Amino acid sequence: MGYAIAEAALAKKHEVTLISGPTGMVPPRGAKNVSIITSDELYAAVHRAIRECDALVMCAAVADYKPAAISARKMKKRKTAFALKLIPTRDILVSLPKRRRYLVVGFAAETHGLMQNAQKKLRAKNCDAIVANDVSGSETGMESDENEVTIFFRNGESKKISRTSKKIIARELVKIIAKMFEKSLTKKSW
Repeated sequence: MGYAIAEAALAKKHEVTLISGPTGMVPPRGAKNVSIITSDELYAAVHRAIRECDALVMCAAVADYKPAAISARKMKKRKTAFALKLIPTRDILVSLPKRRRYLVVGFAAETHGLMQNAQKKLRAKNCDAIVANDVSGSETGMESDENEVTIFFRNGESKKISRTSKKIIARELVKIIAKMFEKSLTKKSW
């Protein structure tokens, strides 16, 4: 979905910085590409990018946990079980300044309680909008070229985009974000 949004934003002549982990996808021509591998690298890249952005669009959580320790060497197979200790990752959206000049649109991939969980994240992560999608099935979401989303806005409104291609959803999201940004400029000029 992120690559589709980047392409849609570029098509509307917006400047785009695409921060992406390893993928087989080809970054869209015209985007400034920043490659990352770890959640800590994403944290640093986002905090650099927000210095010059009008809108940040990203997942609400890149990962919830990461390994507590990383081994520089291969761990040899054992005959006994072992436990992998995980620690929480830093919450990038929560770490953003509360007062800012850019919009924050988060994505929430949910397997249940879509509306309740998305609205909770919207408030907890101080987003201007959150785009929620149900990833419990294989027809939409992560491994599909199609998606179905509901956008929850800070003012309590919501907008559903029915199942269609990610490219169509991305174009609609870019329009919505542009309108939100225009509205925010009007408010600030008072």
